[in-house]
Amino acid sequence: MRIAFNRAAIICTLLSLFTLSGCYYDKEDLLYPPAGSTDCTTIPAKFSVDIKSIMENKCATSGCHDASTGAGSVTLVTYAQISAAAVRINQRCVIDKTMPPGAPLTTAEINALKCWINSGAPNN
Repeated sequence: MRIAFNRAAIICTLLSLFTLSGCYYDKEDLLYPPAGSTDCTTIPAKFSVDIKSIMENKCATSGCHDASTGAGSVTLVTYAQISAAAVRINQRCVIDKTMPPGAPLTTAEINALKCWINSGAPNN
């Protein structure tokens, strides 16, 4: 009886370890990017029209990255400020998708940012 109990306990322990070791919380879209990467030749990504609008409506809002608040010591109002933060914007908005909090960017906005940044963040 004692041998059967020990075997059952070992088997249950091993099954639990195998089951729990498979649990993790990665972002699926980071691990498995969508088929067909973003084609920047078809996506509007001009600073003066597209990027500035995204920043004004989603980022440089009251209490966030506006001129008076500058959350995280980052102000995103002028071209100089936005282009200087392009690497950080790419990481937080395009890759991690953790910004903006509460009002996520649309796929079109993410693609516009991605294409603008990948083209060197021009002042166009």
